[in-house]
Amino acid sequence: MPSKNFVSTLSYKEVLFQVLLHGVVFVFYSYDRRNPQVESYQVVFFLTYAVAALIINYLLLPRFLYQKKHLQFVGWTIMVIAVVIFVEEAVIEQIYFPDTRGQRFLGVFFSLWGVLPVITVLSGFKFAWDAVMKQREVDELKATIQESELQFLKSQINPHFLFNNLNNLYSYAIDYSPQTPEIILKLSSVLRYMLYECKEKFVSLTKEIEQLENFTQLSQLQIEERGVVSFSAQVYQPDYQIAPLILIVFIENAFKHSQASQSENILIDITVQLSEDGALEFSCKNNFQSVANTDNLAQGIGLENVKKRLQLLYPNAHQLTIDETENQYEVYLSMQLKRLNKEKMVYQHTT
Repeated sequence: MPSKNFVSTLSYKEVLFQVLLHGVVFVFYSYDRRNPQVESYQVVFFLTYAVAALIINYLLLPRFLYQKKHLQFVGWTIMVIAVVIFVEEAVIEQIYFPDTRGQRFLGVFFSLWGVLPVITVLSGFKFAWDAVMKQREVDELKATIQESELQFLKSQINPHFLFNNLNNLYSYAIDYSPQTPEIILKLSSVLRYMLYECKEKFVSLTKEIEQLENFTQLSQLQIEERGVVSFSAQVYQPDYQIAPLILIVFIENAFKHSQASQSENILIDITVQLSEDGALEFSCKNNFQSVANTDNLAQGIGLENVKKRLQLLYPNAHQLTIDETENQYEVYLSMQLKRLNKEKMVYQHTT
């Protein structure tokens, strides 16, 4: 709301709005079809009302009403209106109507009938203007907070991913594995995508799927001959966009969950499908053995973060289902994506 030093906080739009408002109100106030000319006394009376509205709008509203000092606001407003009535009766009418209206006081209610409508309209529109501006500030603040939260959540995902894969890379380097260069290349590709291409809130779905494939192949190197990993993507799309680093969390959890509980017969199945209307269906299944150290794997930081991001970015446009049986963990996510452009593209790949 406006500060006490309202002159310095007035915007050009508000000044223009007030000028136009006063002009329109004056036209309605002074119009008389029997006498279409504007009389000088009408200008003086209206200026008195405008000054009263100015005091209410830029002094009483911000100092009392917006500070929730309602009694003080009502008291000062009554005093301002009383001063206006006094000036009308004791000064203006004595100048312009000394022989008629200026000879006697017609009563408070009669005077209010002439004063209140104009002041109420001028002050009411100012109150509405402030309410609109305040709502805009609230919306901007919400957007800023939401963006900050999203950036915080994404910053948590990157170190989490890097920590896990550097440990795996270290173990391969210790054994002088010939697969170490391939792991480094895959890790470099995924990290480059995370650090440089995921700064925007949304990225191309094609790029996201490409990195999901890289990540899956990177993680598959850790399993070697201990199981089977299936990754399938079928996307018929005019090129849609998706929030980055959401699907990858479920894939990471699947590998982590399976490897932590069993040393062989690991089964991980990942599918991504997109219909022509932008409905994405993602499924990630993995088997595991029920042991004590896997009880909390599905409740890690990454999963909690991705749930929050889905709520922020896809409110009422996603459905996340997580089913856990005795030896299988399945994630199903459906999302309604938005389109990047109108060019039709086809992406099909199966590994």
